[in-house]
Amino acid sequence: MKVEQIYTGCLAEAAYYIESNGEAAVIDPLRDTKAYVERAKKEGVDIKYVFETHFHADFVSGHIDLSNATGATIVFGPTAKPAYTAYVAKDGEEFQLGNVKIKAIHTPGHTMESTCFLLIDENGKETAIFTGDTLFIGDVGRPDLAQHVISDLTEEKLAGHLYDSLRTKIIPLANDIIVYPGHGAGSACGKKMSKETTDTLGNQKLFNYALNLNLTKEQFIKEILTGLVPPPAYFPQNVLMNIQGYESLEDVMQRGSQALTPAAFEAAANETEALILDVREAQTFAKGFIPNAINIGLDGQFASWVGTLIPDLKQPILLVAEAGKEEETITRLARVGYDNCIGYLQGGMGAWQAAGLELDSVTSISAQTFSDLFTENPSLTVFDVRKKSEYDAEHIVGVENLPLDFLNDHMAQIPTDKTFYVHCAGGYRSMIAISILKARGFDNLVDVAGGFAALKNVGKLSLTEYVCPSTLL
Repeated sequence: MKVEQIYTGCLAEAAYYIESNGEAAVIDPLRDTKAYVERAKKEGVDIKYVFETHFHADFVSGHIDLSNATGATIVFGPTAKPAYTAYVAKDGEEFQLGNVKIKAIHTPGHTMESTCFLLIDENGKETAIFTGDTLFIGDVGRPDLAQHVISDLTEEKLAGHLYDSLRTKIIPLANDIIVYPGHGAGSACGKKMSKETTDTLGNQKLFNYALNLNLTKEQFIKEILTGLVPPPAYFPQNVLMNIQGYESLEDVMQRGSQALTPAAFEAAANETEALILDVREAQTFAKGFIPNAINIGLDGQFASWVGTLIPDLKQPILLVAEAGKEEETITRLARVGYDNCIGYLQGGMGAWQAAGLELDSVTSISAQTFSDLFTENPSLTVFDVRKKSEYDAEHIVGVENLPLDFLNDHMAQIPTDKTFYVHCAGGYRSMIAISILKARGFDNLVDVAGGFAALKNVGKLSLTEYVCPSTLL
């Protein structure tokens, strides 16, 4: 028997590959399924099952493409109603995989169809549980997502279901069982996940607040709902794609992989009103970019920020990327349902500049320079675009919080008549914010390179007293 966790940092998502005696199963696969197929082929095994722990909100699963490519049966837990061929398991039903068994354990709460899959080894011992978004390391799945798809499923109702699921289905299991969750720190599906991506169930019973048996149901509901913020706007749309089905990744890749000359790129932008998405590193972008381009760098949590800040999944997108990064970008867009990439700039910004076409740029100053300016003039307008939880934990005295997550909702409070400075934690998000604002007609912006980390390191500015955050959302 083999168990492999396949972790994707961009989405803080974990898929799993299980193999036994010539048969394999994949749990919660990403949309780009080639790696799973090649792995099984290399091992000389057949992928028999694709297990889905629930209808995911934060990414488009690869279950349909993987089933089409291999003939594997898609398995959901009880109450799931997919719009395509799949097997809906009964609570407690077991599936034979080679010499091992995988048992479906219905654990409603994160969503109503949420199901954990318990791995039973060749000797009949329960050895591991794949918990999806029911149980994370240090946390549990937030219970407020399903209500954005089904209105009468309130977060209080779902939290109550989760309380019951944990206490009747998870906590009674043996302490030495290994917990394999669907996400790690950085995912918006939980509020304070550990950076660790596996643990024993016994350890989680000791240290995970949600497994504290002393909590009443009312206390649990209050605790789990405290600190939640609205989920990214793309979540409900990804849920519907996972329920209803989607276009094959092969077709998406073919459409997006159109190399466009600068002239053709410019014409396509004008004719289609496509969004120009520049995925280069923030400071490289600042030095020169196509006017109205939005910068979301591949070197950060690219997919989740695209999903948070681009409201329409059907939005036509034109790419600007470093040479050789185009295919990766199209793939990572498709992972969160952005399937309408219509081409990329052939030759990148070098070709654009060589063609003598218009450029824009962003003024970026060092943390030391900003510290000197702000010390001399504390009335400068400054926006900290980190999450509210980061800002509340510690920030520069006199600086206002304008979280990037909700930038689109707060354009009216941004001044148009004076220069303002923007910083985040390290420089990634501030450039995203500035690029969006510049595309909306704001020209009086200055980026603080290195963000809060660099500013704190300078040591010249007054900071609020540090407060340990109650949520990482």
